[in-house]
Amino acid sequence: MAQQKIYFLSDAHLGAKSHADSFETERKLCRWLDMAKSDAQAIYLLGDMFDYWFEYKYVVPKGFTRVLGKLAEVSDSGVEVHFFIGNHDIWLGDYLTRECGMILHFEPFITTLGTRKFYLAHGDGLGDDSLSFRFLRALFHNKFLIKCFAAVHPTLTVPLAYKWSNSSRENGGVQEYLGEDKEHLVLFAKQKIVEIPDIDYFVFGHRHILLDLPIGPHTRVIILGDWIRYFSYAVFDGEKVELLQFEE
Repeated sequence: MAQQKIYFLSDAHLGAKSHADSFETERKLCRWLDMAKSDAQAIYLLGDMFDYWFEYKYVVPKGFTRVLGKLAEVSDSGVEVHFFIGNHDIWLGDYLTRECGMILHFEPFITTLGTRKFYLAHGDGLGDDSLSFRFLRALFHNKFLIKCFAAVHPTLTVPLAYKWSNSSRENGGVQEYLGEDKEHLVLFAKQKIVEIPDIDYFVFGHRHILLDLPIGPHTRVIILGDWIRYFSYAVFDGEKVELLQFEE
């Protein structure tokens, strides 16, 4: 029997204006999930799958019907689907677990897959000590402020959230690769392997760049790109991780 594979994907930002055609991106992601489930043992979605996601007690965001149904189908078929919160879809309740069968991760996750040890995370905040980022992160994770936000009708909050997200991306943009000595996630990984030297792969999203970088005799940093420019993902075949772009 062929070795089942592990798939990794992040930063689809479904619903974002950055997509040339957001509906077509969603359909393409569903086709990728069909491809992956044919030989997948597990699929890890490493954050920012949605450009904005906020679960009210009885309401979830409009849209994403195709991909949510496909994720439920994949999970029902026996493939583990892991969903990591990103900095755009941090406000999760139990909807994705109950309705789609996904396993949620709110913190970085260390796991052994086959004979390799993985450090998995979306990547926001790791290695970035800037005051502005720490302030925003504290703001978005504050339980009292989240309850206040939830008390406002979605008619007001959803357009505001999308406007904030698009404005942030347009003003800040996505920086290209900064180099091994400046990339926060690479610097973070180099520090972390001092504490946990047996990590084989650090796999991150967040940065919207494609990177496969060796940082030790057996350790590599993988950054997964996105589904805005690259339509990229990584696959682990039991021996090695390979970065690929989805070609139909």
